[in-house]
Amino acid sequence: MKTLLKPEGIALVPESEAEAASLALWKSEHDDFAFASAPNVGKGAMLSALGPRLEACHIPINVTSQSRDPNIRLIANFSSTPFDLDGVRYTSVESFWQSLRFSEAERPRIAGLPGEDAKRLSSTQPYGSHVRYADVLVPVGTWHHWQLMKKACLAKFQQNADAQAALRGTGSRPLQHKVRGDSRTIPGIIMADIWMAVRAAL
Repeated sequence: MKTLLKPEGIALVPESEAEAASLALWKSEHDDFAFASAPNVGKGAMLSALGPRLEACHIPINVTSQSRDPNIRLIANFSSTPFDLDGVRYTSVESFWQSLRFSEAERPRIAGLPGEDAKRLSSTQPYGSHVRYADVLVPVGTWHHWQLMKKACLAKFQQNADAQAALRGTGSRPLQHKVRGDSRTIPGIIMADIWMAVRAAL
């Protein structure tokens, strides 16, 4: 096996059919792996496998409803993942979040809408300084407001096995929520922290 040292990495060149077969098998078992140079190996060199590159290098996952990965879309707030919370059935987390803008009498109607429709309808109902939930006035865009989102997300993932499996499937990779227009009431960095906190709780 010929070894070529290059600035961008190490190239292995098989010099026999047996080496070619052995290398092909090794490559199939280490597809997109990350490696690190092991210290204290004298004049030689040893590369240790750290695991799949995305996981080992903690490459962030951007969770949005526009993701190409259906599992990531399942984590996002617009996904149709019905759940019950405090006696109300919500079609999605987005339906819950947008329903908070409306009076308590109107919320069951908003709760039953798909996330996209709830979001569209919310443009007709601007936020005030507070929302009322369970007879408590909650200041908009504050930690207390965000705890309502966390409560809804926890209910969603506890009650939906597919969504929970998708969230667990992200392992320990950082999650982020970067969209074209960031929310003023719950910034993407807060939303991502909520998903990771729910993942840890599960």
